Amino acid sequence: MSQKIDGNFPAAQAALRAVGPSARPGVSSDAPARPVEAADSLKLTGEATSLQALERELSTAPAIDAQRVAQVRESLQNGSYRINPDAIASRMLELDQQLQG
Repeated sequence: MSQKIDGNFPAAQAALRAVGPSARPGVSSDAPARPVEAADSLKLTGEATSLQALERELSTAPAIDAQRVAQVRESLQNGSYRINPDAIASRMLELDQQLQG
């Protein structure tokens, strides 16, 4: 069984009504809008200001340290790159503990 969807829904269109300034009771559409005066204020702590500065600095820094990548690539090619399985295992366990809470 298939049905054609053409966007013509008479029942739905009949249920729709106009919504606007004139449709809201108690609101005059001829009154000019007045700006609202702000009563709230915001003051950042020193830590928040530092975090904002750090965020700006990191957003301009490249995502990849090309110099470090070149060093590792060279070490891999000449065979001098050493893998420390104990350090890898230790960091994996630390990450697991952090994720566990």
